[in-house]
Amino acid sequence: MRKVEASISINRSPALVLSVFTEYHHLSIWWNVEKALIDLRKGGLYALVWGISGKGMNYVSTGIIGEYLQACQLRIDQLVYFNPERPILGPMELLIMTTPENGKTTLSIIQSGYQHDKDWDWYYDAVKQAWPQTILKIKEYVEGL
Repeated sequence: MRKVEASISINRSPALVLSVFTEYHHLSIWWNVEKALIDLRKGGLYALVWGISGKGMNYVSTGIIGEYLQACQLRIDQLVYFNPERPILGPMELLIMTTPENGKTTLSIIQSGYQHDKDWDWYYDAVKQAWPQTILKIKEYVEGL
């Protein structure tokens, strides 16, 4: 099964690095998330929204928290992506890990569960390009705090 992996070293603590995925305040700044519902516990809901207009919400990613280990891991199971121009894509898995290393933190992201058809191929290609760019944005944001 296809997956996208990206990792980077960040000069901040694992707890702070992981918090950029679990706290709306951070998500709204570095990822431009407009609404979020995060029930930070195993079995809790994880939902992020972008592109809110008078017609509704354009882009939504939502899933169930399969594992949350404070300061080191967040796994979102049953991840589903909603885009008004595509069919609903899912379920997938998103794994975010933070590992302390020589006073820094290695952030690793693995998104998996991609199926095969033209819409899945489009999404896979988009995510394959986006995560390496996104972790650079995360590094810049977190190290600027």
